[in-house]
Amino acid sequence: MIETSPLLGVALGGLALTATFALLTWFASLLRRDVSLVDRTWGLFIAGAAIVYALTLPATGDRGLWMLGGVLAWAVRLSVFITRRNWGHGEDRRYQDIRARNQPNFGLKSLYLVFALQAVLAWVVSAPFFAAMAGSGAQARPLGWLDALGIAVVAFGIVFEAVGDAQMSRFKADPRNKGKVMDRGVWRYTRHPNYFGETCVWWGFWLMALAGGGWGGAWSLVSPLLMTVLLLKVSGVSLLEKDIAERRPAYRDYIARTNAFVPGWPRNEGSS
Repeated sequence: MIETSPLLGVALGGLALTATFALLTWFASLLRRDVSLVDRTWGLFIAGAAIVYALTLPATGDRGLWMLGGVLAWAVRLSVFITRRNWGHGEDRRYQDIRARNQPNFGLKSLYLVFALQAVLAWVVSAPFFAAMAGSGAQARPLGWLDALGIAVVAFGIVFEAVGDAQMSRFKADPRNKGKVMDRGVWRYTRHPNYFGETCVWWGFWLMALAGGGWGGAWSLVSPLLMTVLLLKVSGVSLLEKDIAERRPAYRDYIARTNAFVPGWPRNEGSS
């Protein structure tokens, strides 16, 4: 059993890492005049905190190693995908709106409005890794069915998100699809397969933390709950669809027949 004080130091070490990454990304954003660079490094914030926990806690254990492998796979895929998608396109429209609302001196304001906030959120989201690795001593439960379920949910989430991203990228790359709504592949069953897959990833990691037993599994529930709220109500579905039907009228029909989040069979299959 690790004493509370050293555990607090490890947790704060994770926060220090996310803050450092955020500060470096902020400096880069000033040079590039592109706050949306934070989207490219967001996954690395969380994976970096998990690495800090793995390196500084005395007994990471098999559960912690499985989780570490999963978060590294998730973070690298997401960062590479977003970097490739956004390369050469400048600042994302959402961040342009934030920039316009917070003039003058948005460069300085973005340090706390965007980057410090992202650092804290990433640290909170990393809670399952801290909980699992802190509880991986001699008294920890061995890997069991709940771990297997968690691994399966994480793997499903990463693959589902990656498939959705790849299908959308191919759709946008075809000039014949300009002005059309993507409603093929996994996008036929949910309007946001990438966000649904992302949410699955964090519920899967939490299941693994829960499998370790102890207090960590209970309080680290904040991680998947926070990610679910962010993706549904803050920076995900709600923000993306706020005015999309006005800009693209065909999207109204897509909304009428396709679930927003959890995949389901399309309604009124005859409409198009």
